[in-house]
Amino acid sequence: MTGPIGPAPTSPPRTAADARAWARTGTALLLDAAAGLDEDAFRAPSLLPGWTRKHLAAHVAANADALGNLVHWAATGERTLMYASAEERAAGIAKGPDLTARQLRTWLTGSAHRLADGLDALTDEQWRRQVVTAQGRTVPATELPWMRAREVCVHAVDLGTGTGFADLPEGFLTALVEEIRAKRGLTALPGGPLPEVAAWLAGRPHTLADAPRLGPWL
Repeated sequence: MTGPIGPAPTSPPRTAADARAWARTGTALLLDAAAGLDEDAFRAPSLLPGWTRKHLAAHVAANADALGNLVHWAATGERTLMYASAEERAAGIAKGPDLTARQLRTWLTGSAHRLADGLDALTDEQWRRQVVTAQGRTVPATELPWMRAREVCVHAVDLGTGTGFADLPEGFLTALVEEIRAKRGLTALPGGPLPEVAAWLAGRPHTLADAPRLGPWL
């Protein structure tokens, strides 16, 4: 049973070190799940309506490449957008079904490692450089690991291979709940286990009874 709706709890601020650790955990979960998928399994639906696992894998791989553009911006000071256009972003997702399982795994793994290496190479000064996200927000490069952590952790669940929100780090779930709650403008949350509240807020399947329906996030 879902507990009564209550005020949203306060949580300690997340740190850049936290986000980098969560991104590594989510990446490991995602790559481990993808390693076990053959061609037929990759063609199967993901937990995101209308997307196969191939669409989802292509999206996550393209996201790493796009964040790599922002790492380049932070490292060099050269303005480099995540995506040249909305069409470029959509094209990255759309090409997923045309790739073989091996090609997708190679892209997914290679892009993740390139991004991690790029982040690891940033200096303190470069971490403080301002970059612009695909949504037009100007943020310091220290936000990039959190942006990646959200992608790999939530989409590791969306692959539908057995990973659930309960398998994600508690600190990540706490930070995720706080971010989505604020973005959705919610001042109260239903009672229940943290992983289920996070799943509900993200518009994913959950076990909370009587919680109002929310559209997908991310």
